[in-house]
Amino acid sequence: MAVAMGKAEVTQCPLEQTALKLSTVPCGQVHSVETMGTLDGPGLRFVIFLQGCPLHCAYCHNRDTWSRSGGQLMTVDQVWAQLLRYRPYMEASGGGVTVSGGEPLLQAPFVASLFHRCHQAGIHTALDTSGFASLRQQAVTDLLAQTDLVLLSLKAMDRALHLRLTGVPPEPTRRFAAYLAEHAIPAWIRVVIIPGITDTPANLEPLAAYVSSLPNVTRVELLPFTKLGEPKWTALGDRSPLADVRAAGDQDVARAATFLVEHGLPARLLSPDCLPDR
Repeated sequence: MAVAMGKAEVTQCPLEQTALKLSTVPCGQVHSVETMGTLDGPGLRFVIFLQGCPLHCAYCHNRDTWSRSGGQLMTVDQVWAQLLRYRPYMEASGGGVTVSGGEPLLQAPFVASLFHRCHQAGIHTALDTSGFASLRQQAVTDLLAQTDLVLLSLKAMDRALHLRLTGVPPEPTRRFAAYLAEHAIPAWIRVVIIPGITDTPANLEPLAAYVSSLPNVTRVELLPFTKLGEPKWTALGDRSPLADVRAAGDQDVARAATFLVEHGLPARLLSPDCLPDR
């Protein structure tokens, strides 16, 4: 699959009711929002899911976010007005704002503008991403300068398996991870445990070594592969390539966690819900 890695696309929205009729601001194509999220960063979070993704993951549970043609076009001001209603809950819980997708790096100027607004107001920011973007894009590095935490998804360690699962190569994600480490940007690593595919020694052993080499990683989350997203594939007239693969259970996650620790991953990095003695 050919994937464009050039200049970030910027959707512009005209500012209405202003004397500067030609002024524009970045807009985002928003798929949906979750107002009280508990799974995408610390505390209670206002989670914004953006439209569009360069990866076509075989296990994607948001299949309807791939296309850039869907979603609602929104300005930062419009998103800001919504999230402010939940600010007391964020502050009381140590939470904040998370932007997910789709792939939010496709809309880096919009996310950077939103995160800048969050920082001005003292709101914690988190970016849920595959890291598939060119770091030559100024918009991407500007966004990372406004990001308090990156939730980085590692799809597979083997290049052929990564291509098979996502349709894209792993090198951009590896460069992105190296940039985060070099600039000491805190990161949580997320890995989906797919029985017989990503829970094998061939994938987990190099994963343990790789993650252990990243000094900025403060947490590793092992997420069980589920079948919950398959109706979205069906609704689009498609079929998940993993439709015949069983969902992962607690024991699958616990075995993977044990293997990672036995192969050098510090146990303190694993989120408590994936430890076998929970």
